[in-house]
Amino acid sequence: MPGREDAVAAEARAAGFDLVGCTPLAPLERGAFFEGWLAEGRAGEMAYLARRTAERIDPRLAFPWARSVVSVTYPYRPPPPPPADWRATLRGRIAAYALGPDYHDRLGRRLASLAERLAVVFPGRRFLHYIDTGPVLEREWAARAAVGWIGRNTLLLNRAAGSYFFLGELFTDLELDAPAPRADHCGTCVRCHAACPTGALGPGYTMDPRRCISYLTIEHRGVIPPDLRPLIDNWIFGCDVCQEVCPWNGTAADPGAEDLLAPRLPDLLALDDDGFRARYGRTALARAKRRGLLRNVTVALGNSGNPDAVAPLAGALADPEPLVRRHAAWALGRLGGRIAREGLEAARRRESDPRVEEELLAARAACA
Repeated sequence: MPGREDAVAAEARAAGFDLVGCTPLAPLERGAFFEGWLAEGRAGEMAYLARRTAERIDPRLAFPWARSVVSVTYPYRPPPPPPADWRATLRGRIAAYALGPDYHDRLGRRLASLAERLAVVFPGRRFLHYIDTGPVLEREWAARAAVGWIGRNTLLLNRAAGSYFFLGELFTDLELDAPAPRADHCGTCVRCHAACPTGALGPGYTMDPRRCISYLTIEHRGVIPPDLRPLIDNWIFGCDVCQEVCPWNGTAADPGAEDLLAPRLPDLLALDDDGFRARYGRTALARAKRRGLLRNVTVALGNSGNPDAVAPLAGALADPEPLVRRHAAWALGRLGGRIAREGLEAARRRESDPRVEEELLAARAACA
């Protein structure tokens, strides 16, 4: 006779979720690691991770009524192949998960629908859904629910589904049994470590987010460390490198998403506030805000080595955001040439922000 776990899984699959697992709530074994990780400052500017720490380790402190968690996955389209000769075409790269409307909204509605379905199957029971929000360590719970294992790239991996999927959770007062844990199938493979552009992946199964391109282009709100800027290449929102090289993702690629995930960088640099909201306001890219995205765009243009990037970068020296002007100055210094020098000198004469002026002077010296 099918048990509660089978009934939950059947409803989850009927609601469109590919993988599903259940497990009782209890303190996570990696709680001590998480606390040490925070103490080392690895959260960077993600201060929210240091809040409600005890609840992240044991969600029952936040949800005393909850007894179990249901973990589900929902696939997203894999990234397109990298743009051919992006330096000549001046095309950036956006992580594949950001394609289309914001996934929080899309999956939130789907999870809410699943909660309603389960409430019919289990009358009187409570279901509370989360998608990348709240005091929830999603990958830990998904691994405990045997949806997959946490790989060397620190992402949840599944032998059949790879890693191109979103995670979602339902907390419930149902008593659900724990499955047998999934085996680790990374073996001796270290392709993700070898491919990581910034060396963010550390010994074993660790990662320093402060060096991760996804962190630097999304969560990091300030000035990108100069030594890391050249390593970002043309990524302007997130990064897919450690997924692209993972054997469990095979050769999955979606050429149809190229126009949306490999936009022309000068076009983005021309976006004002209204243009940014119109193009990205309802997508995951809104998290970076206009100043963050354009900061990233200037860095990518500086990495292109293409003289055609000089004119749009010189125009960005008049951007209303000091953050954008600082990185545009660095990019021009990296490209060099007479036009870049003249643009930097003209911008220095009118600049009122001392931090931007300092960057302008450094860039001007680099052009000499």
